[in-house]
Amino acid sequence: MSKGHVIFAQNSDVNYLRQAYALALSIKLHNKINQVCVITNDKVPEHYKKVFDYIVEIPWNDEAKDSVWKIENRWKIIYVTPFKENLVYDSDMLLLNSNDHWWNVLKNKDVVLSSNVFNYRGNKITSNYYRQSFEENKLPNTYFGLHYFKKNESSFEFYKWLEILTKNYQTFYQKFCPSTQQTWASMDVSSALILKILDVEEQCTLKTLSIPTFTHMKPALQDWSLLPFSWYDTVSSVFTDQCELKIGNILQNGVFHYVEDEFLTHEIIQKLENKLKKNAEEKI
Repeated sequence: MSKGHVIFAQNSDVNYLRQAYALALSIKLHNKINQVCVITNDKVPEHYKKVFDYIVEIPWNDEAKDSVWKIENRWKIIYVTPFKENLVYDSDMLLLNSNDHWWNVLKNKDVVLSSNVFNYRGNKITSNYYRQSFEENKLPNTYFGLHYFKKNESSFEFYKWLEILTKNYQTFYQKFCPSTQQTWASMDVSSALILKILDVEEQCTLKTLSIPTFTHMKPALQDWSLLPFSWYDTVSSVFTDQCELKIGNILQNGVFHYVEDEFLTHEIIQKLENKLKKNAEEKI
């Protein structure tokens, strides 16, 4: 297949595969280009399989077996994806309307990381609350959680660097990110550091177009005067039968990065399933 959506889902104390299923439902619901590949080493429930076009096992050794965040295998994505062009998502996201138009914008690039993201009010996020290491070490302010790559030589170079940094993050962070140094491996830090080392930030971002982009729901990014522990317990959320989402009575669009697993209720998944089934029946 030439184009498709890729979700890496390796369960820990969070059922990331369940999140990936909901994301895949939302992609199928809204997009015409809607082939979905899930990369996992977990047992996929039978009723999930109908929404995944490809179920690919994580190759080689499990380098995240002792990890909570399960990020240590993500450099393997490029080696197993069935697609030539790929949009890669964190599993804790939902697509709220079509992003088919992104492909025409991204096709002239090899690797593109998200660089402009927004809060639920639609305001561009400028806070460095979670990103002090980025600011103090002059890293590109990019996000690995939603990115594009074309399966070619340039992308293989990027992912090879990602493998090296993932396996040797302490050495690289100490050398290149000594200020407010992170003590754990981070896909965001590592991928941004690759752009800095290779001096390819301009080639790997589309800042003026804000593509790819998403709504980021970490609490400190929501322009609240007091910082709550959870956004989900702070502001109301309504997911309708038509699969529209309102947060604090503001209609959400695009890719919604909900972050907190509690948001993804059984009712939301059921509404996605029902809407997708209804749409399919109407086409018959």
